[in-house]
Amino acid sequence: MAIIRWQPFREIDTLQREVNRLFDSLTADMPTLSSSGAFIPPAEMHETPDAVHLKLEVPGIAADDLDIQVSADAVSISGERKSESTTEDKGMKRTEFRYGRFQRVFQLPARIQNDNVTANYKDGILSLTLPKAEAEKTKVVKVNVAS
Repeated sequence: MAIIRWQPFREIDTLQREVNRLFDSLTADMPTLSSSGAFIPPAEMHETPDAVHLKLEVPGIAADDLDIQVSADAVSISGERKSESTTEDKGMKRTEFRYGRFQRVFQLPARIQNDNVTANYKDGILSLTLPKAEAEKTKVVKVNVAS
């Protein structure tokens, strides 16, 4: 029987690797991070009888730097959050901000009038109001019940 020397710091390193692996697997599908660590803005969508409302959180991006393209059944929003270039001679700099290009494509729950979309950008929140097409608002479906 061989004698194995117990090394407590090796056990701590192993535990730390396992915990990191667990957190990496939990955060892999988070909406604000991509696998490369690039910036992906979170979104919120809700539907009313007359329209679909979409909000996108894009702080630090000028409204002119956003590209919004709307079709009858999808919305594509792209832009870039640029890092601020600063020169520091002394001291430390640490950032948790995410920079880079992003693109989000949202499939809409109903067909919309893509020529009548309104957009508002205030305090880093892009709000889109996407009015439903007339056929979608008046659409009534009869359901037959089998006996």
